[in-house]
Amino acid sequence: MRVLAAPDKYRGSLTALEVAGAINKAVNRSGGIPTGAPMADGGEGTLEVLGGPNRTTTVTGPSGGPVKAEWRLAGKTAVIEVARVSGLTLAGGPENNDPLEATTKGTGELIRCALEQGAKRIIVGLGGSASTDGGLGALKAMGSLARYKGIELIAACDVRTDFLSSADSFAAQKGATPTQIKFLNRRLQRLVQVYEEDYKVSVEEVPGGGAAGGLAGGLLVAGAKLVDGFDFIAQEIGLDEMILESDIVITGEGHLDKTSFEGKVVSGVCRYADAASVPVFVIAGAISAEVAEKVDCVSLIETFGEERAFSETELCIEKLVTERIESLSR
Repeated sequence: MRVLAAPDKYRGSLTALEVAGAINKAVNRSGGIPTGAPMADGGEGTLEVLGGPNRTTTVTGPSGGPVKAEWRLAGKTAVIEVARVSGLTLAGGPENNDPLEATTKGTGELIRCALEQGAKRIIVGLGGSASTDGGLGALKAMGSLARYKGIELIAACDVRTDFLSSADSFAAQKGATPTQIKFLNRRLQRLVQVYEEDYKVSVEEVPGGGAAGGLAGGLLVAGAKLVDGFDFIAQEIGLDEMILESDIVITGEGHLDKTSFEGKVVSGVCRYADAASVPVFVIAGAISAEVAEKVDCVSLIETFGEERAFSETELCIEKLVTERIESLSR
């Protein structure tokens, strides 16, 4: 049996690579033929999925201090993950983040560094940011935009939120109070005017322009192409071809709920597999009742209990995969 492991990360527990490893281990033990295709949606985990870091550069962190940011340069292609440069985790989480001062400056510095090191194609994964600065910090740090003519700049968006909705949609998760959100909204409205007047680029209604607190809109000003993160990564790794060569696809994430079906990894994998008429088995840490009937899925917490699901996540995944493969092989 040919089994494709195409999971997302289990936030706070396992990376997508680790989940895929656990699935593949169980498939091997059951006599199947495993293929690993750890996935991401343009957010956290994108760098790892696209080859992993092979560079470290000190740049400005989200709170203004220096951070050592990992990124990738292979041939003429660079991969930058915003979470590792201007991420909320680097700012100390929502409780320690300053949502008004948090900046994407470091992301711009890293894009400029990639350019100066010879990159002709720069991929920026946009999830997990600390700021709602509309990308202004990054845009200023990138230097003269004329230098980016002929450079393929790709912004992999994990949401389709528009520029002016980014504060209302995500700033609270970054520690902003209702009063601060109002201020951020006014700042984003002003930036729409600035980008239009200074760069002749309208960012207001572009789907995905609000990703990473409007950083996607700022990169659009610099000539970036905004793309759906999941579909872009799927194309980069050839997911559709791998699904066609599989008898079953196993995917999963930490918490399966209705948001999982709004452009996230699980829904994307199901969409690709359905088009190829290949069955999908979803293993998630927790599963909301509202989506339990949507897909063939099983919850680690319901099956093994919360303590074991968190302390022995990989072993639990292996056991479920083994049981499924053996049942299909009978």
